[in-house]
Amino acid sequence: MDNNRAMRPEIKWSRDNNSTVLFSSSANQGGYPPAPPYSAQPQGYGYSQQMGGSRFGQQQNQQPYPLGRGQQCQPAIVTIQPATYSQLYPVSDYMGYSIFTMLCCCLPLGIAALVNSIATHNANSRGDRMAAEQSSKYAQILNHVGLGIGIVFYVTAIIIVVVLYTIILQS
Repeated sequence: MDNNRAMRPEIKWSRDNNSTVLFSSSANQGGYPPAPPYSAQPQGYGYSQQMGGSRFGQQQNQQPYPLGRGQQCQPAIVTIQPATYSQLYPVSDYMGYSIFTMLCCCLPLGIAALVNSIATHNANSRGDRMAAEQSSKYAQILNHVGLGIGIVFYVTAIIIVVVLYTIILQS
């Protein structure tokens, strides 16, 4: 039993200034200083009296709010609107069709169709179904016309190349 007692550290309790501290005789053997005693008020809560106890220019012993009135907290009121028909079934904006028309068929009509596609998208986001339908209709018409012009242009270009190629081969 005596050998076990020599291996265990000696524990001493000290009580001063409303704080309880545990001292161990073997805790100081590693060259580390003993831990500071715990204070009655945990650090990080409230205002430290060591730091002057003031916050943002307040005097010591002054309450942060007027007497009897705490911080006024009101519950947040959130109003949720039901989804409308235009939000559940948005009007088609033909964005991909407009980009294809702009890049591959007819640049001026493709740009105009893209502008109307963006207007349709914005009107859908606002919930303005009539403006969305109107812009969507214009975008569709411009895309069809631009695609038609592009197809006519490419077919004409292919016919001209084939005719010129046959004329050059016959000469």
